[in-house]
Parts: sequence; structure tokens; C-alpha cells
Amino acid sequence: MAAPKEDWQQERAKVLAQARVVVVKVGSAVLTDANGLSIPVLENLAAQLAQLRNLMPESTAGVEGGTQPRRLVLVSSGAVAAGRAALSSRGHVVETTGLAARQAAAAVGQGQLMQAWDKVFLAHRMPTAQVLLTRDDLRARQRFLNARNTFAELLEWAVLPIVNENDTVSISELKFGDNDCLASLLVNLTGADLFINLTSASGVLAADPQKNPQAPILDHIDDVAALDLGQLCGGKTSVGTGGMYSKLLAARRAAQIGVPTLILPGREPHVITRAFAACGVCNAPQGHEPFTGGTWVCPARHAIPRRKFWLAYQSDPAGSVHVDAGAAKALLHKGGSLLPGGVFRVEGSFQQGALVRVLHEGQSLGVGLSNYSTSDLKKIMGLKRHEVAAILGDAHYPEVIHRDNLLLDAAV
Repeated sequence: MAAPKEDWQQERAKVLAQARVVVVKVGSAVLTDANGLSIPVLENLAAQLAQLRNLMPESTAGVEGGTQPRRLVLVSSGAVAAGRAALSSRGHVVETTGLAARQAAAAVGQGQLMQAWDKVFLAHRMPTAQVLLTRDDLRARQRFLNARNTFAELLEWAVLPIVNENDTVSISELKFGDNDCLASLLVNLTGADLFINLTSASGVLAADPQKNPQAPILDHIDDVAALDLGQLCGGKTSVGTGGMYSKLLAARRAAQIGVPTLILPGREPHVITRAFAACGVCNAPQGHEPFTGGTWVCPARHAIPRRKFWLAYQSDPAGSVHVDAGAAKALLHKGGSLLPGGVFRVEGSFQQGALVRVLHEGQSLGVGLSNYSTSDLKKIMGLKRHEVAAILGDAHYPEVIHRDNLLLDAAV
């Protein structure tokens, strides 16, 4: 049931006033035009983030050690478009439809993108740092911890990390898919309390605009996990990345760890500071009214442990296990682990410790780490514990997936 109007508005005002670490993601559709990067847009965003940084979080104001400005992380797309424009200005018109071409254009454009960001933030005395990541950097636990420590140090120095996927070296198995996914994982890595996603749309529409062009904008979403994203957004975009589908999927991940998302039209002038002004956190810029639009995605009522978040989204599932009704009931309603007896089909080729999807009657129940490889699981699926021992010997696990390594309702 949707939250009463005053509840989500009070929650939004409280979070905007108190958030200490904010992840802001901006996509290519906001940052670029036909000529490449739009410098006026970058300048406006830099001014907004500078003001946001200097708004002291209420939760730290007036207490010892409470003079720390807000800590910001910027996830920025635009390298491919910047590279394409840079090459075109030098007489090299290139086509960037294939993976290799996009990676090459990103290699050309990433320096252009960072140079542009560094210049506009220099006007506000904000030092920046370039951080390029692949999924493997967050999948390996030690590298994840190293990345977390690096971000913590940068934020302690009041440096703005500007993050993008390392498109030049990423392969399909190690790609985040889009920067919405990357940003949602950084919400966890940086311990953020607010996720702002700037999009080319005015907000989340109440229905698929292809089917209902007059659909109104949702001012808030109380339970993003209950939405049918395929029906609401018409599925993913034609290339499988970006679009409102991926933004809501990212918001759903953030909601699982108790972090709300504010989806705003990024091309609207001063939209971030005006949204904060609408909640009484600051004054609207001169000549502008507070902004009350966009969509607020409420956090989940019960946050999952961040360790479970990491294991569920550290990589794409390598395969699937299909379970019967008894196993589904035990997982969903009894907090149980998945036992061999509840599995009746295995798909994919994976090793012990791999992330796999758990399915019942074609519906995804969640994801978890498998204690067995594909070959061993096919030998023991449907069997009782003593039958498993007879096949694999005593050196086996009682569970296919232990409940501590299982995330139900995963946003994958």
C-alpha cells in the first residue's frame, strides 16, 4: 500500500537535509548534444554540486567534528560522445555502433570528458579525481575493499571522484551494463545515504509512454520492488542499456540497502538545488522557483545487509537452478536454505562458488552462491542428504545455497 502523501514528503525533506554522502549519476543524454559535450550543461551541474557540497548536513551541524561538507561522488557518462566529437572536429568521422568502435571512441573521449569536468569544477575550487572501474574491480573482495578505501580517502580530502566504466578494457562478462548499474553499486561501496539520478526525462511515468503518451509523472514510488518494470517502461532500450528501465532497476538496488533515489530531469536549470529548496534545505537560485517535480523512490522498509548486496550484484548470474514448490515455500516463507532435494533442473555451466539465479515456475526468486558446480549439482539434484553422501562422499555441503548467501527478490 502506498505511503500517505505527507510521509514520503517528510522522508524526502529529512534525507535531503541530513544526507552526508550523495552519489549523483548523469547520463550522456543530459551531458551531450549534436556537437558532443554541452559545456553550459556541465557548468550548470558543477555550480549545483558545489552548492550541494557546501550545504552542511543537519545531522552533523553543531556537533564535534560536524564541519565536514557533504561528500559527493559523480558518475558521468559521455566519453563515447566526447570521443566521437573530438575525432569529427579533426576530420575523422567515425561510426561507433560496434563494441570495438565504442571502446576506441571512449579511449579518445575519456580524457576530453575529464578535462571538461576538471575545468568547470576548478571555477568552484573543487579538486576532481578520475576513477575508471570494471565489474571485476568490485567482484573480487580484496579489490572491492581497496576501492572502498580509495574512495574514503578521496572524500576525506574533499576531492570529487568522477567515475565512469573503463570501457576501453571492459569485456562483456565484466561490464556493468550501464552507468546506472555502476552508480547503484557505488551507493553501497561509498556508504551513501542518497542517490540522485539525472535523466533526460521529467521523471518516472505512470505507464509505458509508447502505449499511453498522456501518462502522468509519478511524484513518488513507495515500493519499487513491486513494479513490473517491463510493463511500466516497455523493457530495456534497444541496445539493452540506459533508459528508465535501468534507472528504476538501480533505484531498486539502492532501496534494498535503505537508500532512497531522487530521479530528476538533468537538463532543467539548477534542478538539484531547486529540489533541495523545495524541501526547505536551501534557497532557490535567484530567478528560479523551487522544483517539486521528478520522482522520489522510497527506500525499503527493511534494509538487507550490505554483504548480501555485494554478493548478489558482484557479477551476473552464471546459471540457473529450478526449484519445486516445497523449496520455494521454504525459501520465501520459512527463511530456509536451498537443499539438493528441492532442485529439479540446472541450467548453465558454472563452478563451485558461482552466483546463480533461483527460479520457480519461470519466476526469479533471487540469486545466491552455489556450493556445487553444474556437474556435481546435476548428480545430486532431487536427492536426500544420505543419497548425496552416497554419491559425493562425506565431503559435501548440506545446502546447495545457504540462506546467508542468498538474496531473495534480487534486482537482476
